[in-house]
Amino acid sequence: MTTPAGPLHLAAAIDGAGQYGAPYYIELARLAERGALDFVTLDDTFGPPGDGQGRLDALAVLARVAPATERIGLVPTVTTTHTEPFHVSSAVATLDWVSRGRAGWTVGVSATEAEARLVGRRPAAPAPELWAEAGEVADVSARLWDSWEDDAEIRDTATGRFIDRDKLHYVDYEGAGFRVRGPAIVPRPPQGHPVVAVAATDPVTWDTAARHADIAWIRAAHPEAAGRARDELRRRAAAYGRDPGALTVLAALAVDLGDGGPDSPRDPLTARDGAPPLYRGGPVGLADLIAGWHDARAVDGFHIVPAVPHRDLERFVGGTVGALQHRGLFRTFYPGTTLREHLGRPRPANRYALAREAAR
Repeated sequence: MTTPAGPLHLAAAIDGAGQYGAPYYIELARLAERGALDFVTLDDTFGPPGDGQGRLDALAVLARVAPATERIGLVPTVTTTHTEPFHVSSAVATLDWVSRGRAGWTVGVSATEAEARLVGRRPAAPAPELWAEAGEVADVSARLWDSWEDDAEIRDTATGRFIDRDKLHYVDYEGAGFRVRGPAIVPRPPQGHPVVAVAATDPVTWDTAARHADIAWIRAAHPEAAGRARDELRRRAAAYGRDPGALTVLAALAVDLGDGGPDSPRDPLTARDGAPPLYRGGPVGLADLIAGWHDARAVDGFHIVPAVPHRDLERFVGGTVGALQHRGLFRTFYPGTTLREHLGRPRPANRYALAREAAR
């Protein structure tokens, strides 16, 4: 008997070169939310964009988008290189609070000498070293999120006690290039652990994704290649003692829906070095592709990168997502309120609370 494919997951990038106003990002996030997409992403880097224009801080932008949306997950890229892990943890936890449990973050690294000179703390390092450090930042962030137990806040005005000190914990973490004592300055986030995403588009990133990510996206121009990458990531996750099914693997796909009508045939995917494969065609053809890859269990879903953000995202939501919903392949509403619920992932238990209970 054939095991049916699991739920289909869809996400979209809302990047915009030279866009400095909040309404641009709010409009795109609301559009994605109208289609019940799991989350939107916003890319970021320490380096200047290729077009020479500036960019806003992705995490700060999505903190502004949070109160203007209700259910869509918000996943900015956060660069771990040249950044204090304590600050990374605090900023992502804050986004989870202001979004009421809809935050994630895409782990990023800064690999060039030009980026290193902008910060001035240390020279550029080899990619394996940077991704090993990124994994340590993800690890210590989770420990800091757990450093407050869920009921650590008392807020008892009669006694003047705000915090139960027994439910705050030092993490005493020492990585290869940093040390963090803790506890965090932000209470434990609504999701316990905000969702961790890794662009697992190169073998150097695979161990970090397998060990720490809740979501990984891959680049593949064919479902067979996508299935092999998904199987390898899950095999590595199992080797680290994780449930391989807890890693949601999405295929990154650039889409250009400007050349064809809704029912126009689709062209084969165009593989591109250093970028997601490109789909060019109509929205229904894209729905056929997504359904075919998902039914073949090649991936758990897709991370869509629109060629022309507003045009292609609007056609994706109105055409592609509408077609998938009509076929019963994608949800028509959000069954939960947090990003973890969208992904079907439980809220993690607090490691320090578990240890304290075990010690009893």
